[in-house]
Amino acid sequence: MTAAEVTGGPDVSPAGSAVPVGTAPNATVVTGVGLAVPGLRSVHDLLTDRLPADGFDPATALKGREMRNKDRASRLALYAAEQALGDAGLLDGKGHFQGATAHVTAVVASSNLGSLQTVCEFTDTIARDSVTGLSPLGLPQTSSNVVAGWVAIRYGLRGPNLTVCNGATSGLDALHWARNLIGAGRCRRAVVLGVEPATEHADKLLGGTAPDVACAVVVESAAEAAARRAGVYAHLSAYTRGAELASTVAVTESLAPAPVGLRLTGGLARPPGAPAGQSLDLTARLGECSGALGVLQAAVGALHIRTHGTQAVLAFTGGADTDDAAAALLLTNENNE
Repeated sequence: MTAAEVTGGPDVSPAGSAVPVGTAPNATVVTGVGLAVPGLRSVHDLLTDRLPADGFDPATALKGREMRNKDRASRLALYAAEQALGDAGLLDGKGHFQGATAHVTAVVASSNLGSLQTVCEFTDTIARDSVTGLSPLGLPQTSSNVVAGWVAIRYGLRGPNLTVCNGATSGLDALHWARNLIGAGRCRRAVVLGVEPATEHADKLLGGTAPDVACAVVVESAAEAAARRAGVYAHLSAYTRGAELASTVAVTESLAPAPVGLRLTGGLARPPGAPAGQSLDLTARLGECSGALGVLQAAVGALHIRTHGTQAVLAFTGGADTDDAAAALLLTNENNE
C-alpha cells in the first residue's frame, strides 16, 4: 500500500453530542510499549516520580547508521519503535523484525508538528536560493508521513502505512485507525507512534519550549497475540469522538465493565461533571505533547492495567475552544468490544 497522509479522523457527531464510534469486530490488544523522552528510560517512569540514573539522552541515543539523514521526529520515533517491538517480542538479537508477519504489520503515526522544522527550512531556502538550493536528501523529510515511512523501512513492515495529524485528538484517533485496520483484515498488527520533536519552529508556534517526546504502542488482534504467546498489557475497548468533552467522556465511561481506576487527562484535571478519582495529567509533567499525547496515554494506561491490576483506564483529550473535537478511549483488562 502506498504511504498516505490522513488529515481527518472518524466522523464527529453533530450538535455537541457524542456517540461511540464503531469498534472493530475482533478484540485488539496492546502487546508492547516504548518511549523516547529525555531523562526517562521507559513508560514505567511516567508512573513514578523517581527519575532513573540512565534515562534517555537524545544527544547520544539518536546516533548511528540507522539515524543518519533523518529528521528529528523520525529519529525519536525509531528509538521508541525499537523499544516497543522488542517489548512485544518481535525483534531478534540483532534488532531485526522476526517472524513471517512483516507484510501484515502496519505503521500508524500521529504527529502534528513533526515535519514543521524541515518544511520551514525548505521554504526559507526556496525564498533565498530558489529550488536549486534544495538538497534531494532532505526532501523526503518534508512529508507528513515521513515518520511512519522510516519505521516501516527500518523493520521491513509492508502493511498499511499512514499518518494522522488532526490536532489534539490525533493520538487517540491513530489508535482507533490501527484497530480498524486490524478489524477489517488489512493487517494483523500495527505499530502506533506518537511523536513531537523539540525544534526552534515548534517553540515559536507553541509560544514556549516544545519537548522531545515519542511513544510507540504495538497493537494486534487477540488471536495473533495468542498464537505467538505474547504477553498482553490491555485490551482496546470503547472509543468515542465528539464535539464536547464532558459528553464524550461520559459516553465512553458508561461502557466500562468496571469502575474506572485511572483517568489520563490532557491539560485538564477532569472534564466538567466527571466524578473525582485518581487522575494523571501527562502534559503537566512533559509539556505540550500535541499528537503524541493520545499514544502516551494508551501506553501508560496499558502499563497501569498490567502492573496495578486496574480493571479499566480512561484516556481523553481535546474539547478546548481551539480544538475541533474531543476523543476518549477506554482500556480494560478484558475484551469489552
